[in-house]
Amino acid sequence: MTTIRVLIADDQVMVRQGFTVLLNAEPGIEVVGQAVDGLDAVAKVDELAPDVVLMDVRMPRLGGIEATRRITEPDGATVKVLVLTTFDLDEYVYEALRAGASGFLLKDASAAELAQAVRVVAAGEALLAPNITKRLIAEFSRVTRTSRTPLKDRIGDLTGRETEVLSLIAQGLSNGEIAERLVVAEQTVKSHVGRILVKLGLRDRTQAAVFAYETGVVRPAGY
Repeated sequence: MTTIRVLIADDQVMVRQGFTVLLNAEPGIEVVGQAVDGLDAVAKVDELAPDVVLMDVRMPRLGGIEATRRITEPDGATVKVLVLTTFDLDEYVYEALRAGASGFLLKDASAAELAQAVRVVAAGEALLAPNITKRLIAEFSRVTRTSRTPLKDRIGDLTGRETEVLSLIAQGLSNGEIAERLVVAEQTVKSHVGRILVKLGLRDRTQAAVFAYETGVVRPAGY
């Protein structure tokens, strides 16, 4: 079994130590380092090459959102960022995902939820705390009322089936759920997802979901 390497970035030492103890107790997960702020996190990613970074939002010197952007922006970056915060305000969720985060989880999550979140984002899936998903969708809808023509032009590169799969990704469905909905093999869905990411120049499923909402591929009911 491949071990998931985790870096914890938080300015509170008790939080870093607590998460370290919790995650090191989980099979297949190893905390390889701790960072005291965003600048330290960026440096530690280069030094330690973690698979997942648990990133606090509010930190001195450099906040978690900008640190996330610096970590995920370089071409070929494979590290996933899971944003952890005590604040469930819309602006943090939206900006974290726009910055390249693969997931967003509140700090009051249980140890089991935290470990599962690490595994989910390490596997390339998107993760959002259920209690903020509806507000996040509303925020995407509000923002996308402004035309984003350059983004919309890129949709034309997708086939009809790929557009359908993109829509289902944005609605939070897993590959297995998409396969069941479309009555196809899960491997077929994986192939579609891979082609979608390549055609749109996106890094992962979370970016695909952001793209779908920003271009109006998905519009929640009532908006």
